[in-house]
Amino acid sequence: MADFHLAFLPAAMDDLDRIAEYYLTMVGARAAERVTDQILDTLSRLERYPYLGASHPDPVLASMEYRRILSGEYVCVYKVIEHSIVVYRIVRGATDYPKYFY
Repeated sequence: MADFHLAFLPAAMDDLDRIAEYYLTMVGARAAERVTDQILDTLSRLERYPYLGASHPDPVLASMEYRRILSGEYVCVYKVIEHSIVVYRIVRGATDYPKYFY
C-alpha cells in the first residue's frame, strides 16, 4: 500500500482556525481542542485509507473528483492527488458550502 500524506490548502487551515476560535470563544479551550482534534483524527485516517470518504454527492463536485468525509457536524472536502490527500475546505454540513467550489 502506498503512503499518503495530508496537505491542507490555506482555506482549509483558515476553516480549522475559525472553528477553533468559535469554540474557544463560545465554550472554552477544552471544547476547541476536542473539536479540532476530532477533525484532525478523522482526516488522519485518510492517510491510510484515502478513499474512506465518499464521492461528493454534488454532481459537479463529484465530476471534479472531490470527496468528503464527515467529522461530527463538519464536512471535510478533499481530493486524492497522487500520494496526497489535499484538504480543500472544512465546513459545517448545515451550510451551503458547495458554492465555495463554483
